[in-house]
Amino acid sequence: MVVLSYPAGAGADDQDHSRTQQGFNIAPVRLSLHGRNHELVGLGSYLVNAVGGCNDCHTNPPYLAPSLGAVNQVNTAAYLGGGVVFGPFVSRNITPDKTGLPAGLTFGEFLQLIRTGIDPDQLHPQLGPYLQVMPWPAYRNLTDRDLRAIYQYLTTIPCLEGGPGEPPNRCGAGMNRSGFSGRYCEPVGGLVRRRYL
Repeated sequence: MVVLSYPAGAGADDQDHSRTQQGFNIAPVRLSLHGRNHELVGLGSYLVNAVGGCNDCHTNPPYLAPSLGAVNQVNTAAYLGGGVVFGPFVSRNITPDKTGLPAGLTFGEFLQLIRTGIDPDQLHPQLGPYLQVMPWPAYRNLTDRDLRAIYQYLTTIPCLEGGPGEPPNRCGAGMNRSGFSGRYCEPVGGLVRRRYL
């Protein structure tokens, strides 16, 4: 658990600090925080896990079966690895790849995708250029700082190996996000991974 402290009387930023700390409290997976902006990572976790509900569409299945009173326990083995089927669409694996880029997107590409909703892969041209399931029309109204926080958080979560439509060895076994050995990477067998948001 990461605990951040702030000077007394921090003023208007108190709510941001509270959300940042709550983000660390609710992050369901181990985070790789080395070289990351902890303020943005915590806020990003809060936005992804408490506000955006990203787990519900990007984790298959999103929650473990209730047992012994445990309800809504996030499926950490498949966290944000995609694979949820929505008719002809399958949610995208948004974990970082071996270069540390969530879904293989730079921040500029991520920002463009969220702001415009245009599918960078154009996998369903018959339906137009827009992502059909991703609620980008709502997320496009987030501030640049909020989107930067979400992106920064996604760079800290464990990589999950993809499946059909993903490059082989997308996690770069034995490599961490900055290229050093020891990366925390969790392959997920048997789940279909495709490049859709």
